[in-house]
Amino acid sequence: MTKTIFRNTFLVGVSVLILCAILFFGIQYTQTKDVTYNALQQETVYAEQGMLVGGVSYLKTLGDVNRITWIDANGDVLYDSHFPDTQDNELDCPEVSAALKKGEGKGIRTSESSGESTVYYARKCEDGTVLRLSRPLSGVREAFLVVIPIFWVLVLVLVISGVLSFRIAKQIMNPINDIDLDHPEACKYPELSPLIGKIQEQKLTIQEEVASREQMRREFSANVSHELKTPLTSISGFAELMSEGVVEEAKVQEFSKDIYKESQRLIALIDDIIKLSRLDEGADEPEWENVDLYDLSGEVLDTLRPVANKQGITLKLTGSPNKVYGIYQLLNEMVYNLCDNAVKYNTPGGSVTVDVSSKDDEVLLSVSDTGIGIPADHQKRVFERFYRVDKSHSKEIGGTGLGLSIVKHGASHHGATVKLESEPGKGTKITLVFHKRAQDMAKDEITSR
Repeated sequence: MTKTIFRNTFLVGVSVLILCAILFFGIQYTQTKDVTYNALQQETVYAEQGMLVGGVSYLKTLGDVNRITWIDANGDVLYDSHFPDTQDNELDCPEVSAALKKGEGKGIRTSESSGESTVYYARKCEDGTVLRLSRPLSGVREAFLVVIPIFWVLVLVLVISGVLSFRIAKQIMNPINDIDLDHPEACKYPELSPLIGKIQEQKLTIQEEVASREQMRREFSANVSHELKTPLTSISGFAELMSEGVVEEAKVQEFSKDIYKESQRLIALIDDIIKLSRLDEGADEPEWENVDLYDLSGEVLDTLRPVANKQGITLKLTGSPNKVYGIYQLLNEMVYNLCDNAVKYNTPGGSVTVDVSSKDDEVLLSVSDTGIGIPADHQKRVFERFYRVDKSHSKEIGGTGLGLSIVKHGASHHGATVKLESEPGKGTKITLVFHKRAQDMAKDEITSR
C-alpha cells in the first residue's frame, strides 16, 4: 500500500508539473510569436517608408538580420536580400496573396528556398507592390534559451516531489502499521477511529463465529456419540443375550430382526454423517450439469412408492419440466430426504405432492404432505443436525435427524433457499427456491475452473 500511495502521489505531482510546463511554454511560445510578428510589422512599415524615398538602394542598407523581399502586383520578385538572382513568382504564397487582398498577411511555414521554418509578414505598399520581411523560426527558438533554467528547476522539483511523496506515504502508513490487532482500542490517532471500529467489529464477529463453531463441534460430537451408541447398545444387548443362550428359540428370529433393524439405522446414520462431512469440507464433487427437477422428482417418487403404498399414502407429481444447474446426486438426495420425511411423518391414507414450477427468475420445487405437521416453536430448529421434534416417533420410523440438515446444506451449495410452512395436524410444505442469478454465478465459476 505504501508503494501505491507513493506512486499515486508522485504521479499527481509529475502530472501537475507537466501540465504547468506545457501551459507555460505554450504561453511563452505564443507571446514570442506575437512579439516577432509585431517586430516584423514595425520593421516592414519603416522599410516601406525608406523604400519609397530611396528605392532598392535603401533596402540593401538594412543588413541581413531579416530576409527582405519586394514583390510586384503580379507576384514577380523585384528584390530579394538573400537570393538576388531569384526568378520565383510569390503570388501563391499565402502571406503575399493575403497582403494583395487585405493589405497585410502573415504566417509560419517552411521556406522553399532555404528549407527552414520561417515567420513571414507581408505588407501592401502605396504603389501596389508588396514588401515582405521574414525571419527563420530558429530566431524564435532563441527566445526559449531564456527559459532553459526552468528545465533544471523542474528536475529539482521532481526529485523533491519524489522524496516528499515517499515520506508522505510512510507517514500515512505508519499509524496503520502500528495498530495492535489484539488491542486496537489503544490506537492514539482519532482519524483512524472508523477503521478501529471496523477491526473491533470484525474481531468480535470472528470470536463469535469461532465460539459458535466450537459449540457446534461439541454438540455434533456429543450427538454423534449418542446416536451411534444407541443402536450399538441395542445390537450388543441382543447379541449378548443370544450368545448366552437365554433367548428362546422362538425369539431368536425376532431378536435377529431387531439386530438387522438397528444395523440398518446405524448404516443410514453413518451414511448421512459422511454426506454432511463432505459438504462441510468441500471435498471433490461430481460434475455439475443441467438437471430437470421434474424428471428427478418422478424418479424419487417411484423409489418411494412401495413404502408409501404400504401406508396407503398417495404420491403426486405436478408442475412442468424445469432445469437447474447443479450436482445430480446431491439434488437427488435433497428431494429424496424431503419426500421420505413427507411419507414417514404422514398419516395413514394421506398424500404427498411434489410440485415443480418457475416464477420470474426462480425455479421452485415444493414437497407438501398431509402429515402430523411441525409446531411453530420447533420450525426454526428442524434443519439443525440431529434435531427431532418427536424423538420417540423418529426412532420408531428409523430417522437419523440429519435429513433436513442435508437439504439445507445442499440448497446452500446450489445457491438456493429453503422455505418451511407447517401447521400441526394439517401438514407441512417445504419449498426449495433456486435463484437464476445464483445459478448463473455458479455456472460461471465452474466453467472458469
